[in-house]
Amino acid sequence: MALVVEHLSKKFGDHVAVEDLSFEIPKPGIFAFLGTNGAGKSTSIRMILNMLSKDSGTVMWNGEPLDVMKEKIGYLAEERGLYPKYNILEQMQYFGAIKGMKKRDANAAIDYLFARLKIEEYKKKKADQLSKGNQQKVQLAAALLSNPEIIILDEPLSGLDPVNADLFKSIIREERDAGKYIIMSSHQMETIEEFCEDLVLLHHGRVVMDGNLNEIKRQRGRENLTVKADRPIGDIAARCGLTLVEETPNGSSFKVKSEADANAMLSEMISQNIGVIKFDLREPTLHELFVEKCGGEANED
Repeated sequence: MALVVEHLSKKFGDHVAVEDLSFEIPKPGIFAFLGTNGAGKSTSIRMILNMLSKDSGTVMWNGEPLDVMKEKIGYLAEERGLYPKYNILEQMQYFGAIKGMKKRDANAAIDYLFARLKIEEYKKKKADQLSKGNQQKVQLAAALLSNPEIIILDEPLSGLDPVNADLFKSIIREERDAGKYIIMSSHQMETIEEFCEDLVLLHHGRVVMDGNLNEIKRQRGRENLTVKADRPIGDIAARCGLTLVEETPNGSSFKVKSEADANAMLSEMISQNIGVIKFDLREPTLHELFVEKCGGEANED
């Protein structure tokens, strides 16, 4: 099986929201769908789910057009949405019925997921009686209720405390290990690096980076250097051709043209008996690639 998105486009009047978006998830795993606010992520997700009409393009699942009414799809939207004045258990049973589940199967899944998410005590409460974090747990349970093959998680960890973020992560790993096809959208770059091998990055509705993250980093090479020493090293860095990016209590960060320049700096520091506390030459992080490609812009979604 494979999920294939080809040449997806959408305009609102003269505004191009998404232009020629294509990507493929050829095997189970977690795929990162990234972009600045207003880049077209939510619009793209809604088109994939047929919640919004496409101007052009196709979404294929297992060689056929994706039928969201037929296939099991779980969706955790960024805009959280429970009915605030209704009983949580009844809402979950309703969501199960929409997905074609028998009541006993839905109840069994609810029992398992609520226990896994540690929210059993809230079944009989109304949604507006729950904290935002517990409402988020309920909505993750709703997304996973039918044991979907395709799961779309839009900012799944937003607003969670560290304990519950780790709980969500463990559940996402379980779904991955169970062979699910997962699309994850998040502004938490460390989380994306933790979970995802392949990605697509949108900016102003257009793809500005895509492919395997490790391969993208490998092609860029080790161009980022962080140094912490027991004496100032700015003059040495300048002589070796390094460009200062920033200085923090944890050290000075430089952009290097080649590993040879970094090694020359280290050699000169050693020859001058400068104490080297930290010398970290590395590939760019996803955060750095994101900012470079998108220019640090942040628009309203």
